[in-house]
Amino acid sequence: MPETEVVEVVFEHPSEWALRRDRLPHIWCSGCGIGIAVNAFVAAIKQANIDLDKLCVVSGIGCSGRVAGYMNCNSFHTTHGRAIPFAIGLHLANPELIVTVFSGDGDIVAIGGNHFIHAARRNVDLLVICINNFNYGMTGGQSGPTTHLRGRTTTTPYGNPEYPFNLPRLAAAAGAVYVARWTVLDLGRLRNSIAEAFQKRGFRFIEVISPCPTNYGRRNRLGEALDELRKYKERTVIKHFAPLEECELSLDGPIVVGKFVDIERPTLLDMIRAQQKRFEESEEGEQ
Repeated sequence: MPETEVVEVVFEHPSEWALRRDRLPHIWCSGCGIGIAVNAFVAAIKQANIDLDKLCVVSGIGCSGRVAGYMNCNSFHTTHGRAIPFAIGLHLANPELIVTVFSGDGDIVAIGGNHFIHAARRNVDLLVICINNFNYGMTGGQSGPTTHLRGRTTTTPYGNPEYPFNLPRLAAAAGAVYVARWTVLDLGRLRNSIAEAFQKRGFRFIEVISPCPTNYGRRNRLGEALDELRKYKERTVIKHFAPLEECELSLDGPIVVGKFVDIERPTLLDMIRAQQKRFEESEEGEQ
């Protein structure tokens, strides 16, 4: 009887080339949208032909803060709220690097909110991707500056009495040169937006609306993760360059997505170099 030949078939995930296999499986809950956003990010890296040896991913603390540890590139897991200043240091020390901050709403616009607005004001050459799931998911689901008005969390069990940030409007007002928002359901558009942002210089900001079924979804009776994605499909309105006051988010209102800002402005490093050149020329004139 002839011997049976055993053939080993190895299947690879399409994103595997950009991830650290030894760090998997990831920590995210079933139904969390962060993994979808990472998939879009990896696809955008490939689409934009980004060199992994030049790419730096910086994250802070929280569920989204774990992204840096999974990326197979130069990556930094920093202290809470300090991802942006770490990233600024990387960029100024080596401007040849492609520096991306990938973190959550609590890390970027709550504890790190001061760094966020001033990095945008200075137009530092960074791409900031903010996963907005409307709460501090890792620490139990507390309210934050993006929690919907009347949204229920562990710290607002009767509903949030505070108005949330409108992140695209905040980024644009502070000086960002590229501002966009997508949900994790808009995978292809999110990928294209990240790839487009890679090609620009200056402070670029992309908000990614993501479900948190374990905490925020459960407390606000939004259903399972698929139910939330269906709501995204029903409520999403694509409106490029919409007036930013229309980008407010509520528990049951429309979710306006699209590219809202795309302008050119000298970066912080451009301004520093121009100042150095003026100083050198003035010294030469005095000699």
